[in-house]
Amino acid sequence: MVRAVRNSVWSGRGGRSCWVALAGMAIVASAQAAPVPDRVYVSSEKDNVLQVFNTRGDRLSAIEVCKRPRAMMFTEQHSKIVVSCGDSDQLGIVDVASAKLVDTVPVGESPEIFDLSPDGKTAYVSIEDDNELAAYDLASKKPLFTVKTGGEPEGVLVTPDGKFAYVTSEVANSVHYIDLAQKKVLKSIKVGKRPRRLVLVAGGAELWVTNELDASVTVIDTANHTVKASIKFAVDGLRASDITPVGMVATQDGKTVWVALGRANRVAQVDAASRKVQHQVLVGKRAWGLGLHPDGKTLYVTNGLSDDMTLIDTAAAKALRTVPAGRVPHSVLIEP
Repeated sequence: MVRAVRNSVWSGRGGRSCWVALAGMAIVASAQAAPVPDRVYVSSEKDNVLQVFNTRGDRLSAIEVCKRPRAMMFTEQHSKIVVSCGDSDQLGIVDVASAKLVDTVPVGESPEIFDLSPDGKTAYVSIEDDNELAAYDLASKKPLFTVKTGGEPEGVLVTPDGKFAYVTSEVANSVHYIDLAQKKVLKSIKVGKRPRRLVLVAGGAELWVTNELDASVTVIDTANHTVKASIKFAVDGLRASDITPVGMVATQDGKTVWVALGRANRVAQVDAASRKVQHQVLVGKRAWGLGLHPDGKTLYVTNGLSDDMTLIDTAAAKALRTVPAGRVPHSVLIEP
């Protein structure tokens, strides 16, 4: 089975925090190319580049891409990176071996987050300005269909069987459960204020959703699509309005979920079974995107307002170092 590689922030996909996906014939012409090891990629919204680091946090180079790069995913064998570009209305395709932008796929206005189908042929993109989830064939670069959502769709998560998708709506304060074959919303689940990202936890039995303006994560039962719990965050000395969770990533064993707390300038380590916060780690300003090294030992945090990235020792729950990462770093993608 082919799997897609998701960052978190993206939003991440539960125990599948790293996914691998085929990206279509036109995009994977050199699909047999080997990945470039020991790399961390950070999308820099204001610099229109992917900043390239080694896994220790030393900056190596930058790759020029389309305008306002945001979410990223690897294609098959990690030979290419797909990146959504919010101001050029494209998905950019980066060849990791040559470190160059080699192709683009036109999409709707202001694409936010995207996910790939399990076979990698279709990209499902949240189109903020049109309030819709849009599907694109990556080989032909043609649009396939759209599904209307609530206002300002953001997070996108396709189920492992490729039959359904979850999409957050920041305005409707809902998660839409979409049947991709029928091309319609089956259910809209009310969550907290301004839901952003999604991750599957407990072997896919739970869907966790960050609520940026509610200082919380909503836990949804994926069997009946009802809310089963809410996890509230508190930070000593801060108002609840300053705690703005967005990015999430789960460990491969599914036991721990890390949550970026936005303007609280911290990330929270949450025990998935008890849903209790175990630790909070101080990072840079407006912790946003998260990426977890496959060995689980290092967490990478993009800090959007301090223009840097913090590396965290997950065992000790302590910051190792913080390094410049370009202007407004958004998401992070790791190749060990």
